[in-house]
Amino acid sequence: MSRLVDPVLAADDLAVPDWIDRVVGLGDVHGKVVVGCSGGPDSLALLAASAVLGLDAVAVHVDHGLRAESASETEVVATRARELGFVSDLRRVDLSAGPNLEARARSARYRALDEAAQAHHASTILVGHTADDQAETVLLALLRGSAMSGLAGMPVRRGQIVRPLLRVRRYETEAYCSDLGWEPVRDPSNYDRAFRRAWIRHEVLPLLSQGSERDLIPVLARQAEVLRVESEYLDEAAQALWPQSDGDTSTRRLTKMPIALARRAVRCWLGSPPPAFDEVERVMAVARGEVIATEISGGRRVWRSSGQMFAEERH
Repeated sequence: MSRLVDPVLAADDLAVPDWIDRVVGLGDVHGKVVVGCSGGPDSLALLAASAVLGLDAVAVHVDHGLRAESASETEVVATRARELGFVSDLRRVDLSAGPNLEARARSARYRALDEAAQAHHASTILVGHTADDQAETVLLALLRGSAMSGLAGMPVRRGQIVRPLLRVRRYETEAYCSDLGWEPVRDPSNYDRAFRRAWIRHEVLPLLSQGSERDLIPVLARQAEVLRVESEYLDEAAQALWPQSDGDTSTRRLTKMPIALARRAVRCWLGSPPPAFDEVERVMAVARGEVIATEISGGRRVWRSSGQMFAEERH
């Protein structure tokens, strides 16, 4: 159960969730923040927690325009934001059905959140990923054959994106919304096993937990947190051995590094979208002079010339 306190903003009898002490990543957040709010239990709980914590927040809802119910979901977010004393910003993106819909929707959503942050002069974007989402992300990375950086899951902070609920469970956000008397939006795609994340959520994780006779979500989330710290340390070590800030991308220095650190240095150099393992191996082949150039994800071409490595996005 949650305990009741005096309202922080405009919300009357606003409940403080039991998990408020497990909120992370907000220690250095100042000024206005954007809260990405789909209207689901996680993002609504995050929005209410933002009021409890006294944040100056704007609730941003991104309508992907893929379902007839999207108009009513937009109204849910606007209503809850108004009850909490927050401004709401409702943005629409145009997506067509087709391959990679999950990835395209995610990219469009983050672009819209970034645009909203600029419009409201907010330096931070809060999103409501929970420990459950983290566990699903780890399993997705495992299925892709990701390296340690992938198995480290989602960071608490990356750039202006902060995930305060990574130590909070989904059932806790559901319970908090119930305490507030709120009925969250239910996105049917979250239950559609045709989407890999939904399949992992409703089929794979329950089966693994049953087989291991333990709740695996906190186990996987904790593993991600440990690997995140170790991965960031190794990234720093790799970049110290092959610093690209001065424009020096020496193939000789890269190929003399221990292969584990060389691969990390390449991933750090190439940035986002992060290259897959086989792409990193092809880049290393370029560095060794086995091939002249290679193409990688994001429409990028990597090549070597005069003992230096180069990368550019092809248009």
